[in-house]
Amino acid sequence: MAGQEEYDYREMWGSLGMDVEAHDGLLAAVGQMYGDMFLTQGNRPKSTSYLDFVASNIHSGRIRELVEGREAGDPRKVVGSFCLYVPEEIISAAGAVEVGLCAGAEWAPEEAEKLVPRNTCPLIKGFMGFKLASVCPYIETADLVVGENTCDGKKKAYEEFGKLKDTFVMDVPHVRNEDTRQQWRNEVKRLAGRIEELTGQKITEESLRAAIKLANQKRLALKRLDQTRAADPVPISGLDCLLTIQAAFMDDSVRLTGAINDMAQECEARVEAGEGVAPKGAKRILYTGTPMAVPNWKLFNIIEKSGAVVVGEECCTGSRYYKDLVPEDGATIDDMLNDIADRYLNIQCAIFTPNDGRKEDVLRMARELNADGIIDCSLQFCTLYDMEATGMELAARDAGIPYMHISTGYSADDEGQLKTRIEAFLEML
Repeated sequence: MAGQEEYDYREMWGSLGMDVEAHDGLLAAVGQMYGDMFLTQGNRPKSTSYLDFVASNIHSGRIRELVEGREAGDPRKVVGSFCLYVPEEIISAAGAVEVGLCAGAEWAPEEAEKLVPRNTCPLIKGFMGFKLASVCPYIETADLVVGENTCDGKKKAYEEFGKLKDTFVMDVPHVRNEDTRQQWRNEVKRLAGRIEELTGQKITEESLRAAIKLANQKRLALKRLDQTRAADPVPISGLDCLLTIQAAFMDDSVRLTGAINDMAQECEARVEAGEGVAPKGAKRILYTGTPMAVPNWKLFNIIEKSGAVVVGEECCTGSRYYKDLVPEDGATIDDMLNDIADRYLNIQCAIFTPNDGRKEDVLRMARELNADGIIDCSLQFCTLYDMEATGMELAARDAGIPYMHISTGYSADDEGQLKTRIEAFLEML
């Protein structure tokens, strides 16, 4: 990642059309939050220093990498997204770079509420606020934003967002059958055509196969790290694992894959040595629910500062990102595009009905990771995950696993209440 020495990042941000003073305020707030949450953890693996490096460079060195090529005449395009359903393999195969966009904090809500209702989920209001206030360098750097109609709120918000930024929306099915599988395969191919149009570079068998392998290597590294968390004591915190997945949406894939393997190797050694981030016997929590975009670390921080440890995440900033691989033996571009589409259609998002696969994944992970309890969280006004909470609770009860549902937003206003509820839940385990 590009270093910060003798480089004027404020000039770079200004050249992107950002509100530099407002962005300074954002960085200061996130930096303070990061220090309070991450740097106060005890006995972190030494290799997590890479995460500190990513966090300190996330709006500086990484953005510099993306924009410097343009100044040198590199035609590489940047494609932004807010969701796991946007296939990174296709974007990479067409010569572009995919980045996750800022949506994990409340910013300029009064501006966002001019375009979306006040009782809209924090993630939607977040990305609208970040764009309207011009404080997310990823949004400003992106040549194209790829959205998806995973919920009605996003679907309608993209209509307004598309007036502010060039946006391409994918139609994600909400049921799974052979008809919708073919519809989704067509959507994936429509995306491929749009990215080729953006970059002026055709997807070839060679480039697509290489992109599939690159994404799979990252997933395998994440799986390797995840497997160490079944140990007691747990070698790495849930906070650091959450940040690792968040980084996977933004950092260079080759560099991050190497860093994740380094973390996994150290964690494997810590398991052998019986070394952990929490004492042996600490209560083990499986998280499930809505994704947590940067810098939404509030809930994990409360859980782990209360003496428990998060041992797994069944969510889009968790196991859904790396659980399934794309087959690497597709004979043609069409075969490989179909394999990609099928892999992404298997993501167990709450948009699907029925969605028994999510309950099955949660219970499987709880058993494999020896979880003492499940915390299911939905962002405020997220009807999909709120509605699924009832079925999830019944499934957990039938499996004999303690369960708690939480609804929260990005504000710190409810931290005291959450801490009280979580501590009571942990005492019950």
